[in-house]
Amino acid sequence: MQPPRVTVRLPRSLVALLADCPRELQVHGDTLLRAIEDLDRRVPGIRPRLLDAGPSIREHLNLFVDGELAALDTPLTDGAVVLVVPAVSGG
Repeated sequence: MQPPRVTVRLPRSLVALLADCPRELQVHGDTLLRAIEDLDRRVPGIRPRLLDAGPSIREHLNLFVDGELAALDTPLTDGAVVLVVPAVSGG
């Protein structure tokens, strides 16, 4: 059985760092981590831009699944939308 198919939407700032990377892709995964692993198979080199060793989500990124802040073990369902959002900071 095929894992859920999800849409990943990437920010322009990240897409600009990777050759031929579209802003929106369809990937498969039953958790956010597995979806990122599939994304890295399609766009080699994106995983270290999203995750630190451990793995853990990089400090200055927020990942959302269907509008809710997500963790790597967040379960995904078919048709879910994953947004990668750079953290906004300042003072």
